[in-house]
Amino acid sequence: MKYVAWLLVSAGIACAPGTLPAQEAWPARPITFLVPYGPGGYTDLVARLAARYVESALGKPVIVDHRVGAGGIVGTQAVVNAPPDGTTFCVCSIGAISIAPFDPSQKVSYDPEADLAPVGVVSSIAQLVIVKKDLPVKSMAEFVSYAKANPDRLNYGSSGAGGLTHYSVELFKARTGIAAVHVPFKGGGQSTTAVIAGDVDFAFANMTDGLPQVQAGAVRGLAVTSHKRSPYVPDLPTVDETVLPGFVVETWNGIMAPAKTPEPIVRRLSEILIKMADDAEVKEAMRRAGADTVKTTPAEYRAQIAQEIAQWKPLIAEIAWKK
Repeated sequence: MKYVAWLLVSAGIACAPGTLPAQEAWPARPITFLVPYGPGGYTDLVARLAARYVESALGKPVIVDHRVGAGGIVGTQAVVNAPPDGTTFCVCSIGAISIAPFDPSQKVSYDPEADLAPVGVVSSIAQLVIVKKDLPVKSMAEFVSYAKANPDRLNYGSSGAGGLTHYSVELFKARTGIAAVHVPFKGGGQSTTAVIAGDVDFAFANMTDGLPQVQAGAVRGLAVTSHKRSPYVPDLPTVDETVLPGFVVETWNGIMAPAKTPEPIVRRLSEILIKMADDAEVKEAMRRAGADTVKTTPAEYRAQIAQEIAQWKPLIAEIAWKK
């Protein structure tokens, strides 16, 4: 029992009645980081970096599992339905948390604020407007003019219906008056590959997916969706400074647990994620992908989600009205 008590103290977890079994410390079993998107994209990269770091910190295996569908909704729902025992966590993103649940066209049966426990945001990233190389546009102004001159002839890729790479284009369409057909994929990597192949005309790709292809000349980059120009592509303007003042879209990835997961587990994992944000190898891997590490406490993460929901709800109504 002394050994068990030492394990519990070292993990920062107390044996409170109704939270953890008295005879074991968390984690007693392997942990799963469930990714609601396909392999090869931004969320997959973040999940693997986080899994490797958390595995090292806890000394227990952390498995990355993909549960793809409906722009992240399917995988997020799977985490909502999982036992709140500290073995399953979602590598979530803004689309399936702060946006899709409030779109009447999406079938979402979970409440992101009531059914999930925020642990911590681990990264943030802007989007990159990319077009296929033979599309005859070289600026955002030319892109909008071309789209208006060719209504419904353009199509665009996304990481799936209900994700931010989908909603950002729909918001852009609503505010500029252009028309384009949505082609959903099972992840951002596949969507970007479709632009390279010319199967779709454009995408608002996460920087992780689009940056290497712009640098390699496989696609043409037109702008970034951040408030300021990105240090990763300083020559590209923002959408805000070109054709649509006030248009700013950035995404994040964060770790969330099923609701009612014991608070000591949430707190312990949060502490690890905050330390991870300062890890030199993690920061460099994120930098190469065009992303930045982030530190948030569970309370800060919860407040951020509430703020985003308040921001996106009226925008979702605007998008729906314009359709």
